[in-house]
Amino acid sequence: MSTEIKKFKITIDGQTTEVMPGTSILEAARQIGGKSVPPAMCYYKPLESSGGRCRTCLVEVSKGSEADPRPMPKLVASCRTGVMDGMEVKNLTSEKTQEGRKAVTEFLLVNHPLDCPVCDQAGECHLQDLGYEHGVQATRTDFERRTFEPEDIGPYIKLHMNRCILCARCVLAANQLTEEREHGILFRGDHAEISTYLNKALDNDFIGNVIDVCPVGALTDRTARFASRVWFTKPMNASCSCGKCSGKAVLWMKGDEIVRVTARKDQYDEVEEWICNECRFDRKELSQWTIEGPRHISRHSVISLNHYQKPADEHTLLSNSHAKEISTADGQKTEN
Repeated sequence: MSTEIKKFKITIDGQTTEVMPGTSILEAARQIGGKSVPPAMCYYKPLESSGGRCRTCLVEVSKGSEADPRPMPKLVASCRTGVMDGMEVKNLTSEKTQEGRKAVTEFLLVNHPLDCPVCDQAGECHLQDLGYEHGVQATRTDFERRTFEPEDIGPYIKLHMNRCILCARCVLAANQLTEEREHGILFRGDHAEISTYLNKALDNDFIGNVIDVCPVGALTDRTARFASRVWFTKPMNASCSCGKCSGKAVLWMKGDEIVRVTARKDQYDEVEEWICNECRFDRKELSQWTIEGPRHISRHSVISLNHYQKPADEHTLLSNSHAKEISTADGQKTEN
């Protein structure tokens, strides 16, 4: 007879939920939903061993557990820290967390060029969103930024190493989707860069997915470069008959023209099902697809409506009706 596994109770920004043992703080926050979910630049749930590199998901643990209620002395990476029973976490409600995230954002922007007006990732860039929320107007470093020449690492993929934040998502995706990975992180420290081994081209049938997992504009689709800004296109769910993948994709339309094709992503911008190169790069005619209807892109962006006017009680907004509120210090309760 199987025994029922006891779930752990965790409270994040005053919102309580129960999760299975082994769940990370970030996944627990996503289970609650709402505005208390920490951002993630390197963590990607579909990719094994992702996370722990960018530190944008830092949170404050104000109570370790019921057994040991002492707070953790430093901010922790929520994607790599497991939940303990009775743990209490502060994300939006912690000034220490916001200051730490601001410092991480400034660090990521030290070498990152502010070329958003010409970058194809503008409007879909997580670093652009973080830069708006936590960035500073000027850099404090006196050193020159690292610069690289744009590189074609295959017939369909353009690499802009200047924009790379070394999240390693593309490397992990290639490890998971291809039998013989041909690119990776070369050198170490400040000299580290993404590149191919011996100038090989990335031509695996599923290698185009590295474009979708990139959180910035370091890897872009050569077939759609400078074709249109993302906010001028309309995303449409579509499917086709494909023997290599599910054939389920998103067509980014400009009138009757297919500007680009991407995999379908969830609300956290993570790919639901990988698609092959043929669907992504070669099928650009409407007759090759069955249109299912318009797709709602729920992830926030600096171009989203009303994003520039944040509500004062942002941390109390919930999107999960099953999450419970706890009383505040003055005895009041916030509403779901």
